[in-house]
Amino acid sequence: MKSNKKQLSPEQCDELINTLKSRFEKNRNRHKGMEWAKVQAKLETNAEKLWVLDEMEITGGEPDVVGHDKKTGEYIFYDCSAESPKGRRSICYDHEALEARKEHKPENSAVEMARDMGIELLTEEQYRELQQLGKFDTKTSCWVKTPADIRKLGGAIFCDRRYDTVFVYHNGAESYYAARGFRGSLRV
Repeated sequence: MKSNKKQLSPEQCDELINTLKSRFEKNRNRHKGMEWAKVQAKLETNAEKLWVLDEMEITGGEPDVVGHDKKTGEYIFYDCSAESPKGRRSICYDHEALEARKEHKPENSAVEMARDMGIELLTEEQYRELQQLGKFDTKTSCWVKTPADIRKLGGAIFCDRRYDTVFVYHNGAESYYAARGFRGSLRV
């Protein structure tokens, strides 16, 4: 893991921007009508957001542009790895759930990891939007932002894609599985 300064070296910035550019060009269906030059200009003026995108990349998220907020001018990145990001699996939902486990605690939780990385967990709606851009999580699943009323009762929700359909399920928030991770979003 990098130091806490949350800034990449110029070489790391160049490498990450090249990776993102290549992914952008290979997956044009995710960002119709958008130009890479404008995205890159935005990235180059947001060093801290580049650090966050690098964290998404390091943990296997393969971040890519999926939208543009015309009101704010921000580009929206989601984790677009085919399956749940490998570096973010085998985790429970949140810190409260982690603390509630008596034994066999996972190393972390989705909510804490997302916060530490500087990203937001995808909501169910965002997860469904992502699934319009491709077929994701056909062998894995992802925790999604859980409504407070469900969480208050001890549950959390997760999604996946099976039989060419997106499913939403529930589980105890303290549960964790080797194939369940989480996807995040970032606005730049």
